[in-house]
Amino acid sequence: MKILMVLTSHDELGNTGKKTGFWLEELAAPYFVFKDAGAEIVLASPKGGEPPLDPKSNEPSFRTDLTRRFEADPAAKAQLASTVRLDTVRQGDYDSVFYPGGHGPMWDLVDDKTSTVLLESFVAAGKAFAVVCHSSGALHRVKTPDGTLFIKGKTVTGFTNGEEEEVGLTKVVPFLVEDELLNCGATFSKVKNWDVHTVADGQLITGQNPASSGPAASLLLEMLAGKGNWPHAHGRAPQASLANHAAVNTGVQQLGAGEF
Repeated sequence: MKILMVLTSHDELGNTGKKTGFWLEELAAPYFVFKDAGAEIVLASPKGGEPPLDPKSNEPSFRTDLTRRFEADPAAKAQLASTVRLDTVRQGDYDSVFYPGGHGPMWDLVDDKTSTVLLESFVAAGKAFAVVCHSSGALHRVKTPDGTLFIKGKTVTGFTNGEEEEVGLTKVVPFLVEDELLNCGATFSKVKNWDVHTVADGQLITGQNPASSGPAASLLLEMLAGKGNWPHAHGRAPQASLANHAAVNTGVQQLGAGEF
């Protein structure tokens, strides 16, 4: 099994003068879910080379066993230092793709044409894939082969308005992920700020926040092993996964058709 992980190349947090990038837990947790399952992992970013790490994500209060494991793993660090350019990637070479978040994607991946085309190719191929946290925003321009917005009518999750408000960046980010996905005609499912929450709808898996990144990766592996036997009802994961991935949909919102 070969899985592509797509990271941001953007390091400026809007006009704050602060640095941003990818969130370490959102790379490390799924990375080791995939690696420990025997998958081959390729890291990519729009610019290639070493993508920017959000320095806050490696502060002591945000470190986890898996972020420490990543930092101590020479092979993982070498991969991170030499990501491939996103425009060299071909969907046909991979079984799936996973997008970690962080605030960085809000300024590049969400509107990156290469990224959008890549995701559209996974959609058209019918392959399962996952996006988490702010990278759920990268779905807002993705279309199906017939030109319909891919997430219209789907149940999804991502970094919530409440979580953005709690970190004080509501006025800094280009758009709020929750609002934008609703504007695209999706149903937005969320739980309490920072709790684990993953949603599966068809071939798409989304995760709410950093803590949801590992569970989203585990759910993706389950879906890949199921060879397309994916859930379609209201974005719920398979019953066996509900307890493991906190995928019970509470706090669901939806805009009516034509309101985006």
